[in-house]
Amino acid sequence: MSAGLAIKRLVDVAGATALLILSAPLWLIIAILVRLDSPGPALFSQQRIGLHGRPFTLFKFRTMRQGAEQEWQPPDASELDSYIFQDDGDPRITRIGRFLRRTSLDELPQLINILKGEMSLVGPRPEVPEIVALYEPRMHRRHAMRPGLTGLAQVSGRGTLTTGETLVLDLAYCEEWSLRLDLAILGRTFCQVVGQKGAR
Repeated sequence: MSAGLAIKRLVDVAGATALLILSAPLWLIIAILVRLDSPGPALFSQQRIGLHGRPFTLFKFRTMRQGAEQEWQPPDASELDSYIFQDDGDPRITRIGRFLRRTSLDELPQLINILKGEMSLVGPRPEVPEIVALYEPRMHRRHAMRPGLTGLAQVSGRGTLTTGETLVLDLAYCEEWSLRLDLAILGRTFCQVVGQKGAR
């Protein structure tokens, strides 16, 4: 591991620990609201593809009705470039789920993924295996970095980007990565979350 990546990992651990401590009071409140809003567990887990193409279990606060992921159908390979994964009008999203997505509070449990070494504060967002299975060989270069809680694509459009646009930005991030770029993305993420710009 290069010195830069070692520092990145130290920043991840320190940042995730601090955020986990600061957000701890919110976890119970969010969990109660999710449970009151719809039947099912407060936490949602899903397999995603991470560093070097290895699968891991990602954690989120549940924002859809229980079992909604079984209703999702992946796009055809010919549709991948124009595909938008998130739909603001998706009827499967619960009332509290819309608020959690708008404020990005549904992502808080991924701090655990960061501490486990499966994710980073900044990096390409981890994709589901069904989407990764449709990648062309060059697209797998996005797995050269740990997936992130936020990333270049998230500060460049978030849920409004197509999969093709997201992949271009993810590949650019992996090729141009630096600690300075990570700090810039974190700063832009904070501004976007506060302004709820582009949130889905």
